[in-house]
Amino acid sequence: MRIALLQMTSGIDTAVNAADLRHGIAAAAANGAVMAFAPEMAGLIDRDRGRAAASIHAEADDPVLASVRDAAARAGIWVQLGSLAIQREDGRWANRSFVIDATGAIRARYDKMHLFDVDLPTGESWRESAAYAPGEAAIVADTPVGATGLSICYDLRFPALYAGLAAAGAQVLSIPAAFTRPTGSAHWHVLLRARAVETGCFVVAAAQAGAHEDGRLTYGHSLVVDPWGEVLLDMGEARGLGFAEIDPERVADVRSRIPVLSHRRTIPPITHV
Repeated sequence: MRIALLQMTSGIDTAVNAADLRHGIAAAAANGAVMAFAPEMAGLIDRDRGRAAASIHAEADDPVLASVRDAAARAGIWVQLGSLAIQREDGRWANRSFVIDATGAIRARYDKMHLFDVDLPTGESWRESAAYAPGEAAIVADTPVGATGLSICYDLRFPALYAGLAAAGAQVLSIPAAFTRPTGSAHWHVLLRARAVETGCFVVAAAQAGAHEDGRLTYGHSLVVDPWGEVLLDMGEARGLGFAEIDPERVADVRSRIPVLSHRRTIPPITHV
């Protein structure tokens, strides 16, 4: 089954970002993909939270989400909308991922669990938790390419989440991201390949890439990794659409050779002596 990854350089204008998503979804369907994957914060990237607030809406009122749902229905393709900034009822924001089917219906939602609060050696400082609330639920969604475990960006560094998703039946792990360039060049490929190998899952990681209007720089390199750890697609640093083939039988094949899921044991309390 063919999938498409949309590598974006999202900016501060949600209408422009929505148009890019619609174009990518239509092109993905026209080129035979059964499902398209978009990156984290596909609808808006703006580190100026005062300015961004005017463009962040409740899910029912979000124009980018509505546009993507319409595009999916028109093209007859499933979409894993990497994430959008969504206004919650309590006033905080959620970094929320969506699975949208070929009729435009929302099949699953996932709010990012692990929030990016770091100080990098380059001087970059990020405090995602200052505005966003963490998610509380791990989600596996049935899709045309197999049971798909949902996660977002910084979640990648917490392997217990992916072990749980695989144990719950995930065959594909979706990891949309907006990785910074320093962390991306150091860790992106090795972490994505590790998550594939240790779970026996395909990993699909659509990413933001390039210089954004708000001044940040993202790493790109949207990847598809097979359950053996082989990189099937690496989109480099350019914006655009990439394609890869997903064979669900590959999951069963790899897991039969190295059955890590059936061998996994609960770790007992650790004694420090």
